[in-house]
Amino acid sequence: MHEEMIQKIKDAGVVGAGGAGFPTHVKVNASAEHVIVNGAECEPLLRVDQQLMAVMADRLVKGLEAVMQTTGASLGTIALKGKYHDAIEALEKAIAGKPIKLFILGDFYPAGDEHVTVYEVVGKIIPEGGIPLKVGCVVDNVETLINVADALEGCPVTDTYLTVTGEVPNPITVKLPIGTTVAEALALAGQTDMRGKLVVEGGPMMGKVIDDFSQPITKTTKGLIVLAEDHPMMKKRNISMAHIIKQAKAACIQCMRCTDMCPRHMLGHRLSPHRIMRGLNYFDGDQEVMKMAFSCTECGACEYACDMMLLSPRRVNALLKQELGKKGMKATPPSKPEVVVPSREYMKIPVKRLISSLGLTPYNVAAPLVDTDYAPKKVTIPLKQHIGAPAQAVVTVGQHVERGALIGAIPEGAMGASVHASIRGTVREVSQNIVIEADGDGGGKQ
Repeated sequence: MHEEMIQKIKDAGVVGAGGAGFPTHVKVNASAEHVIVNGAECEPLLRVDQQLMAVMADRLVKGLEAVMQTTGASLGTIALKGKYHDAIEALEKAIAGKPIKLFILGDFYPAGDEHVTVYEVVGKIIPEGGIPLKVGCVVDNVETLINVADALEGCPVTDTYLTVTGEVPNPITVKLPIGTTVAEALALAGQTDMRGKLVVEGGPMMGKVIDDFSQPITKTTKGLIVLAEDHPMMKKRNISMAHIIKQAKAACIQCMRCTDMCPRHMLGHRLSPHRIMRGLNYFDGDQEVMKMAFSCTECGACEYACDMMLLSPRRVNALLKQELGKKGMKATPPSKPEVVVPSREYMKIPVKRLISSLGLTPYNVAAPLVDTDYAPKKVTIPLKQHIGAPAQAVVTVGQHVERGALIGAIPEGAMGASVHASIRGTVREVSQNIVIEADGDGGGKQ
C-alpha cells in the first residue's frame, strides 16, 4: 500500500506547488514522525492557500493523511495564521476525531519559511543547510496535498491555482490549465493594457519580475502582481547588480539591522549579512564570511531592515552563491549546535508593516476564488517545472492528446516529475516545451 500510494503520486507529477517544485514522491518516500502543512502563505497579497483551506478542507486533510501514512508519521499539523478565520472554521470540522491538529501562527514574515514554520510548530531547529527530515518532519504546501489527494484518485496535475492582483480592475484567485499565458491570466482579472507595467511572478518579496507576458504559468506559479514600472518596489528591483555592489561597498554603515532581522540568523544559523556586505571589499581575505551566503534563502527581510534603503544584502548573497558555486566551493559544516537568538520573538516582521513599507497597501485587498472554467486555445507546457532533470517528451508533433495524458516522463534513473497535457488537442511543438493546440471545442477542459 505504501509503495502504491507513492507510485500514484509519482505518476501524477505532483511537485511542491508553493516553492521550487521538489518532486513530492521523493519527499514522502521517507520515515518521519510529524507531517506539517505549511499554510502560512506569508508572502503579501497572495490568497491561494488560505482560500483553498477554506473551500477544500476535506481534500487537504485527505492528502495529509496519505502523506502521514506513507511516512509513518503519527501526528499531522496544519500551520496557518490566526487571521484565516474561514479556513480555521472549515479545518476544525475536517480534522475532528483525527490525529491532526491546527497550529495558529502570528501574522509575521516569513512564517512560511519551512525552517521557521518547523521551529514555530515543534520548537526544533533544522540544522544549517539541512531539511525538515533532520528533525523528524516532512513539510508540504496546501495545494501540494490537495494534488496528492487527487493523485490517489488517478488525477494528474494539469492545473494550478494563482492570485492575480495589484494594478488590475478585478483581483481574483483562479484555477488555470498549466501552460496558459501570463497575459491570459491577467485578462481574466480585467487587465489587458500592460503599457508601462510589469509583473511580479510569485510574491513581492521573493518573486521575480517579468516583462514577457507570453510566457506560461507552471505548476509552481502562485501569484501574478501587476505594478507600474515606476512603482518604488519595481524601481528598486530594476537596479543593476553592478550598482548594487557599488552601493554595498560605499554606503553600508554596518548598523547590523540586516543581521538582527534575518530569520535564519535568529534561528542560530551562521548568517550575518552585514559581515558579508563589509567583506565585499575583501573578497579574497575572508572566504568563510562569504560562504555564509549559502545559508541565505533570499527572503528579503534584510532589505526591509536596511536603514540605507537601496542596499540589498539579498541580491549580494544570491550573486555570491552563484560565484562560489562556480568555483566549487561549499558551505563549511557548523561546528556546534545552533542556538536561537533570545530577541527572536521581538524581531519578527509584521506583515501589515511590510506591506506598507513596500508601497503595496492599496493592493492589500480581497482576491476571491472564482470559477472561470477558462479553456485556452493553446498551451505551452515546460518539460521542466520542478527541481531535478527535465521530463523527456513522450509525444510527437501532430499527435492528438487527451487532457491528463502523459506528455513528459521522468528520465531513467533521474530525479524529476512527470508532465501531463492540461487540455485536449494536437501537439504542435516538441522542444523544451510541449505546445498543444486545443480542439475546436475549446480543449476539453472538463
